[in-house]
Amino acid sequence: MAPIYRREFLSKISLATVAISIPQFGFLQSGRGEEFVETETTLGKIKGARNDGVNVFKGIPYGGKVSGDRRFRRPAPLAKWTGVRDALEFGAPAIQSPRRNEPTPSEDCLFLNVWTPANDNKKRPVMFYSHGGGFVIGSGASAGQDGGNLARNFDVVVVQTNHRLGLLGFLYLDELGGEQYAGSRNMGVLDIAAGLKWVHENIAQFGGDPNNVMIFGESGGGAKTSCLYAMPEAAPYFNKASIESGPGVRMLSKETAAKTTAMLLKELNISRNNWKKLLEVPTADLLAMQAKLPFVPPFQERNSKRGTMQGRLGGFGPVVDGIVLPTHPFDPGAPAISKDKPLLVGWNEDEYTFFAWERKDTESFKMDFDGLQKKLEPQYGQDTQTVIEAYRKASPDATAPDIFVAISSITMMGLGSIDIAEKKTKQNGAPVYLYNFGYKSEKKIPGTDYAMGTPHAMDISFKFNNEIPPRDGSAPKESFFGGNRPERFVASHHFAELWTTFARTGKPAAKDVPAWPAYNLKDRPMMRIADKCEVINDRYSTELAMWRSIGKL
Repeated sequence: MAPIYRREFLSKISLATVAISIPQFGFLQSGRGEEFVETETTLGKIKGARNDGVNVFKGIPYGGKVSGDRRFRRPAPLAKWTGVRDALEFGAPAIQSPRRNEPTPSEDCLFLNVWTPANDNKKRPVMFYSHGGGFVIGSGASAGQDGGNLARNFDVVVVQTNHRLGLLGFLYLDELGGEQYAGSRNMGVLDIAAGLKWVHENIAQFGGDPNNVMIFGESGGGAKTSCLYAMPEAAPYFNKASIESGPGVRMLSKETAAKTTAMLLKELNISRNNWKKLLEVPTADLLAMQAKLPFVPPFQERNSKRGTMQGRLGGFGPVVDGIVLPTHPFDPGAPAISKDKPLLVGWNEDEYTFFAWERKDTESFKMDFDGLQKKLEPQYGQDTQTVIEAYRKASPDATAPDIFVAISSITMMGLGSIDIAEKKTKQNGAPVYLYNFGYKSEKKIPGTDYAMGTPHAMDISFKFNNEIPPRDGSAPKESFFGGNRPERFVASHHFAELWTTFARTGKPAAKDVPAWPAYNLKDRPMMRIADKCEVINDRYSTELAMWRSIGKL
């Protein structure tokens, strides 16, 4: 099995009352007994549905046409509408393979969804989530990230967007297309910034505070959040952020992005002078071509002890263009533009077990230490023994598979998260809080006797408080990753309360959870989130000293 490079996961996964009458909205009853709610937006009136104490508005357009002559460009302006527009069904996700229980993907995909306890001008904190799936797949309608329980149980407003992905959202044409195509390689994150602007202009009508907005995201959504944290166009519209299992320290250079564009044109047999033929290529053909290109996420990685930067061709995602994304999000330091914005950052303890499940990797859980040496050598070369010895010293009772999972997990998500926490701390601005999610699922990786533990993406349903007992008192169903143990409900409540309190105040806190100190370079505190939460100082000290010694941190 080929090694999974740091953040390579970003391109490979697809992840999941009584009505009050006030002037801004009113409830309606359908002939079937459904309860609807209407509210105003800057473009016209919309109708959503009220479900168990939460108003839900789906498929609200926040940007216009991005197909045809608008492909690879800023969206066309949206026209105001008359009458009442239904916001009862999710909008189309970006072009990708069809998604179960969602609309057919479409090039025109700029829609957002809102969950709110009430449209009552209460000025609740707003939690604006960017979905995972790298920069190539995903949607704001995935079931595991349903915002209803966060809104219902913690009195917040939740917003999620669909936005352009892959080749259509991140193809670098700035040097070919001129002013009309400026920022083309960053259209996907510019779409998200446009969604944030919509929130600023409209969220008060949904009971949210436009001046108290938290951006957050997991996996690819964490990398998107990293970019937003460094983007001037997004800066006026949020106050705090959380980067979860997707530390976007560095993005792609213009030079490497231009080479990827040249590679695409060659594959399509289109000359540079005729690049506008890209506007005529059917989306299905573009999607097929995207899959043919080297399937590597756009990022730059430090080249071991030499500390140089190395770009890797292929993949589609944000580029450091000096304008939309002026610098790498967290290299050489934390972005000055967000110096005063509090930050959460962290990862799951057993990230790799997700990829074992996804890749049907069973061999990694049968190997001994000789096998571990052979498995790691292609990635770590002469440093392999140093890496293994550090982990055996730190965890003397760990098996070879245990150590493989630990190494793979921290190099995917942990080292970048710690790098971000350290750089944010050195900035001497707003605080940063470092976490590990550690609740252990007893579910086994198929074909093995090895438990999933805390795999990549398991945190989604936990932080959205979607790990709760059924409200009707029936027996709980097994969680997809989280397993059957009832302790998962406690862990989910802790996670959700920590995040919603951070959204409200800028400092994470929860009942029955120890005080969470901001990260500092002396004690290096980390919150381990589970059914029993604890603060651990200088966690992974032996392992991190080794990673620093070989130039990986």
